[in-house]
Amino acid sequence: MTALAWAVERAETGKPPAVTAPAADLDDFRAASSLYLPDVRHAMDRIIMSRDAEDGLDALLECGALGAMLPEVKAMVGFGDGEWRHKDVWKHTKQVVRQAVPRIEVRWAALLHDIGKVKTRTISPSGEVHFFGHAEVGARMFDRLDRRLPLFNPEPALKSSVRFLILHHLRASQYEASWTDSAVRRFAKEMGDQLQDLLDLSRADITTKRPEKKKKGLRQISELADRVEQIQKLDAVVPPLPSGIGDEIMRSFGLPPSRKIGELKKALEAAVDSGEVPSHECADVYLAFLRENAGRFGL
Repeated sequence: MTALAWAVERAETGKPPAVTAPAADLDDFRAASSLYLPDVRHAMDRIIMSRDAEDGLDALLECGALGAMLPEVKAMVGFGDGEWRHKDVWKHTKQVVRQAVPRIEVRWAALLHDIGKVKTRTISPSGEVHFFGHAEVGARMFDRLDRRLPLFNPEPALKSSVRFLILHHLRASQYEASWTDSAVRRFAKEMGDQLQDLLDLSRADITTKRPEKKKKGLRQISELADRVEQIQKLDAVVPPLPSGIGDEIMRSFGLPPSRKIGELKKALEAAVDSGEVPSHECADVYLAFLRENAGRFGL
């Protein structure tokens, strides 16, 4: 574990330790990692949460610990990205870690968010580089990584959060001003408690050196965050469905008070979320929607 301690000192002091990097035998290091897993996690947390996380990550690479523990991350070293012709994915990843807010979920997701790129790179006949599905592939790679080196087993909520952020790290950057309120509402609902972490990871993931492109990307995420906040405030004051819609459903369809009424209200809420029917309309709009889809709703 000497190699990890050396890397931690590099990260936390911002300068090379007095001693040179200890050589890390891969087999010995893997065995030690299994025996001292809590110590490994603690050291890794200290590195990625430090102010000089980039230097600490380079130290892990230099001493061989990165390849022994996280070969999925080591594979990004020297791996080219279409956007970063002057940088490899490893350099991009280190910058994302440094730029990320110092919350453990976001920092770990920043380190692992692009591991799927190595397995998904394609180059079109025109020379364009693509990484189709790399988020989904990266989430599955995280599962295998976790089985091999269960760093997060003591904290299942943290493991779930990191995986979720890897899987969805592109979602916020896909936002466009043309999104309807229903689309924004659906996005926020799907992101749930991870919304703020996702937005923060998306901001950190903007590493372009082109000022206008960076400004545009940050503005895009801020606009999305603002719209989510506005819609959530509106829904808190005025629910998407009108008051008394349950009573209107019973009168219109001759139904008695029952669980069925609650199910129909939930179905209407889902239809609002999916954009099938607008929110904040009068009861007649939703009753008409139910009539038009009577078979679907068992009416």
